[in-house]
Amino acid sequence: MNADPIAQRPWWKDAVVYQIYPRSFLDTDGDGVGDLPGITARLDYLQALGVDVVWLSPHFDSPNADNGYDIRDYRKVMAQFGTMADFDAMLAGMTARGIRLIIDLVVNHSSDEHAWFVESRKGRDNPYRDYYIWRDGKEGGPPNNYGAFFGGPAWTFDPGEGDEASGQYYLHYFAAKQPDLNWENPKVRGEVYDLMRFWLDKGVSGFRMDVIPFISKQPGLPDLTPQERRAPQFVYAAGPRLHEYLREMRREVLDHYDTMTVGEAFGVRPDQARDLIDSRRRELDLVINFDIVRMDIDGWRKTSWTLPRLKALYTELDQAAGPFGWNTQFLSNHDNPRSVSHFGDDDPEWVERSAKVLNTLILTQRGTPFLYQGEELGMTNYPFATLDDFDDLEVAGRWRDVKHRVSEEEYLANARAMGRDNSRTPMQWTSGPNGGFTTGKPWLAVNPNTAAINAEDEAARPDSVLAHTRALIAFRRGSTDLKEGDYRDLDPEHPRVFAYRRGAGLLVALNFGREVVRWPLPEGLAVEGPAFGTAEIDGRDLVLRGWGWAILRVRP
Repeated sequence: MNADPIAQRPWWKDAVVYQIYPRSFLDTDGDGVGDLPGITARLDYLQALGVDVVWLSPHFDSPNADNGYDIRDYRKVMAQFGTMADFDAMLAGMTARGIRLIIDLVVNHSSDEHAWFVESRKGRDNPYRDYYIWRDGKEGGPPNNYGAFFGGPAWTFDPGEGDEASGQYYLHYFAAKQPDLNWENPKVRGEVYDLMRFWLDKGVSGFRMDVIPFISKQPGLPDLTPQERRAPQFVYAAGPRLHEYLREMRREVLDHYDTMTVGEAFGVRPDQARDLIDSRRRELDLVINFDIVRMDIDGWRKTSWTLPRLKALYTELDQAAGPFGWNTQFLSNHDNPRSVSHFGDDDPEWVERSAKVLNTLILTQRGTPFLYQGEELGMTNYPFATLDDFDDLEVAGRWRDVKHRVSEEEYLANARAMGRDNSRTPMQWTSGPNGGFTTGKPWLAVNPNTAAINAEDEAARPDSVLAHTRALIAFRRGSTDLKEGDYRDLDPEHPRVFAYRRGAGLLVALNFGREVVRWPLPEGLAVEGPAFGTAEIDGRDLVLRGWGWAILRVRP
């Protein structure tokens, strides 16, 4: 059995997590930006969906250079989202409904408007100078050849302020307004642990830790090789003190609370992730691996993917977790396109069926499922017409880097397919103006297909994606095979069918295409009948309609 033999089963292994991007969830004051009262107003919707945990993307005070992932004050709520009283009311509403809350912990970097950095840039002798990573330039340029993920170099020259201008560069793996914190400084780590206690004492149940593998830097910060510069995340995530820092965080803070910790494992390969989530090591509970959602991304380019390759990654990730680890299961989030446009078929004729297949995949794999807001409805990518339609600084920054060698048409086609704003368009609540998201002008345009895909209409239809997802979450809650059982791919090379065993009693089969497929049942397998929904069996063949699914109760 793939069960952790040394620990009592923790609550987060049996949970279904729902990610909320607050800016895009529901606006209650008409300013076009979602807010915390909007989340509170939809808690009954989340309870009816059946989710156990909400992951709330950053709600902290921020100048919004990166939509809240640049934090100015870790103990203050962003004014656009509401007040601390609004946060407390939201949390109390979740608790009353049996829903836990985890929040984003963004501590690889802060905003350049954070009080620590404001002080840090005043001079080399400032007591906050070593809260960040400052270096002298080299040969008239930056200290090394590190590149930032949002385009350009990962160093910005800052003359400083006051009488003793510093004249140094500071490091930022992301935007220039997101300077990296210096985790070598124990005072920085102490500040982080204090802010974690602040939110845990309020009643949150843990953290999703943004780019947490990047907190340990390479000794001496040497130049990257040309090959490393193509994918610098694998260097940035390989600092020598990462595991030391995470174990210290566990000892100092997490061991004193009943928490769920989810590390964003960008730059961490499956075999490396094993150490992060091995329960014997006492580091993280879960990590968000990017191997599946980025399997067809090469820098800014969209490439191709195949079902056998997708299945191979699921097996690789499951085996890498081993008996002492546990995986997250997801196909979309705020940094990736809509799952139905990425892995499904967003043609209006097929969007609902393919969305049901993908949500079935998420909710029947071994691990903790994560649904991103709107995924339960089958929301799709936005039809971006020009680069000006995007709000995301990643799209703009990478365009500056490549515009001298790539046509705007080619770049737009790739951004349209994989850009982060696809998942950030407002939640589609109704078929009315702005999808019922706001009475004002939305901060980002609402997808025009809200007339066909929205929560109000789907709640009234028993055959909707929403109804399917609700029912499947309820089925999962009562299934020991889905929550605890082993995972085994039954037909790794089939180009259209993804079929796998879960535990001793379930078989899941999914058709990734429009044509009907007859899939031969394995020899010696006795089918007792459908375990969820309906299934068509003809002799020893399972018949799957276009974008069809089946969950069967079986005996070896």
